Amino acid sequence: MADANAAVAVVTVSLVLLGLLSGLSISWALLPVAVVVLIFVLASGLKGRDELAHLNVCVLVLGDIGRSPRIQYHALSLSRHGYNVTLIGFLGTKPHQDIIEDDRIDILPISELKGLTVGPRIFRYASKVIFQSFQLFYVLMKIEDQGYILMQNPPGLPAIAVTWVASRLRGNQFIIDWHNYGYTIMALTHGENHFIVKLAKWYEKLFGRFSDHNLCVTNAMREDLRKNWNIEATTLYDKPPPIFRETPLKLQHELFIRMGSTYLPFRPSLDVTKEYMELTAFTEHNTQTGAVTRSAGRPALLISSTSWTGKGPQKEYYKKLIDSKEFHHIKICTPWLEAEDYPVLLGSADLGVCLHKSSSGLDLPMKVVDMFGCCLPVCAIHFQCLHELVKHEENGLIFKDSKELSEQLKLLFSDFPGDQGKLGIFRKNLRESGQQRWDENWDHNVLPLIKEHCD
Repeated sequence: MADANAAVAVVTVSLVLLGLLSGLSISWALLPVAVVVLIFVLASGLKGRDELAHLNVCVLVLGDIGRSPRIQYHALSLSRHGYNVTLIGFLGTKPHQDIIEDDRIDILPISELKGLTVGPRIFRYASKVIFQSFQLFYVLMKIEDQGYILMQNPPGLPAIAVTWVASRLRGNQFIIDWHNYGYTIMALTHGENHFIVKLAKWYEKLFGRFSDHNLCVTNAMREDLRKNWNIEATTLYDKPPPIFRETPLKLQHELFIRMGSTYLPFRPSLDVTKEYMELTAFTEHNTQTGAVTRSAGRPALLISSTSWTGKGPQKEYYKKLIDSKEFHHIKICTPWLEAEDYPVLLGSADLGVCLHKSSSGLDLPMKVVDMFGCCLPVCAIHFQCLHELVKHEENGLIFKDSKELSEQLKLLFSDFPGDQGKLGIFRKNLRESGQQRWDENWDHNVLPLIKEHCD
């Protein structure tokens, strides 16, 4: 229990410092001390470890579960191997149906606390961190005994410290799955030299070292964690699950019909009519024979996945920008897709475009992983470690600016819809690559770690 005492002391001091920095009086700033001591006293009376705890794993993200595909994949993989999963996070977007229907996965929602709405900005931010800390700590102390807590970072403030304290008190193994560095994301808004960013970096480097095990998304990140953070990690590349695959023509047509009921670009031209044919902009269904074919002279379907900067606050801005353009041969559609329709659309597209630029330069775009799972070639904007995923002139093209992207699009669609050009070659290469899927990748890199310490 000595390390647990130290953990409680470190977190308590951190909360007191945040209170003082926020302008609280000493009496109010010391309030966390009393609360943490109370929780510690209560925790000391917890029952002994459940003999079946090794079959329970808590999977945690201090974010929207529905927008955290990798965390959902972790949960499904654990369930597939017989583990009972408590999945903790915000319930903003609907999780994948496989998660909802899995009897071994119990979703435990937590509130997305906002903190106080009055006072200086740093005070409001500090209050949010404090409120989230005590909510998360309470939840982690309340759930049934777990063998492991697997947490996504970012977001890691205050999740890393709180989860570490809870895992020490309850005797859980603690894994951090590093997707990126949280402080680099904050730096995009505040700048690298902002006090909050420097504090977040110090916090992330300090508490990140306290985990029992670490996963990360690239070899570049693994090397950076080892060299600059003194953290040893296992690379677990994002890999597509089986739902990401080329979509059969019949399913493509059904999707286009559904989307055409809402979005004009998926509807056929008004001057095109054919007897006994159900038409979309891309496909034709013979209602007598049941055959589905691609429309002659169909347009190319280019897809660029975007989260519209979080939950969509900039969507209207970009829609106005798009509407101001006078395109003659291009139609732009900004649909909102259900989780089940997204892989079907990817598997129906002709080219993917990725505009993801990593804040740290050390993570890879999951959008491209999904596209490759559907054998969909991509054009992707260049950044530091993109070569670990996109092989230029093999499974796609890498560009550095809009001019270069424009030239690539003209090159790739020069013989469309023919399949003998570069676009067809890239797709053929993807089909023949025998790319690894998530389940195989997870079983090789994560399952041995879980079995070693939980069984």
